[in-house]
Amino acid sequence: MLTGVDILHPVEVRVLGALLEKEITTPEYYPLTLNALVNACNQKSSREPVVNYDEDTVIDALETLKDKGLAVRISGAGHRVEKWGHRLGERMNFGRRDLALLCVLMLRGPQTVGELRGRTERMHEFTDLEEVERCLEALSERTPDPLTTRMPRGRWMHLLGGAPTDAPESPAPRAGVVERVAALELEVEQLKRQFESFRKQFE
Repeated sequence: MLTGVDILHPVEVRVLGALLEKEITTPEYYPLTLNALVNACNQKSSREPVVNYDEDTVIDALETLKDKGLAVRISGAGHRVEKWGHRLGERMNFGRRDLALLCVLMLRGPQTVGELRGRTERMHEFTDLEEVERCLEALSERTPDPLTTRMPRGRWMHLLGGAPTDAPESPAPRAGVVERVAALELEVEQLKRQFESFRKQFE
């Protein structure tokens, strides 16, 4: 979680993640208008879960993020329309690697190291999986509050919204393996029967 800042609500996490993503991937359109930010939050691609926030929901999240020092309203000279930006990097003294990983975790939920490396390519090019893992480890060891944690099945999640509350998944994927083997055995049996039926036609 964030040091000295309340745990973020899921809507705040999505809004902050969307601002961060657009700053890195499309800086020419950043900071974002309210309409652009709503669209970014509600994207159908690269989002898990897909949401359908209205303007009031996003505005409420922006106001609370602003109170926490994580979002800023930008208006005046050069901006005919009010726009919004984030202050996550400044507030937490994050580097580009940290921001890329946290951004994808915020927008897409828990993921494996391999998934994170592939999905952060537009934001930061990690040299290998080991670099991703080292960065995640460093974020998990931040004091006083860690910002990432390991999950079952080789996944990682961010802690900006607090510690996971769901019942832990079984770390051993044996049950899944057994199910897949049983399904394959059934398929083999079906193929055998089909072959026998086909063979009998020529006897």
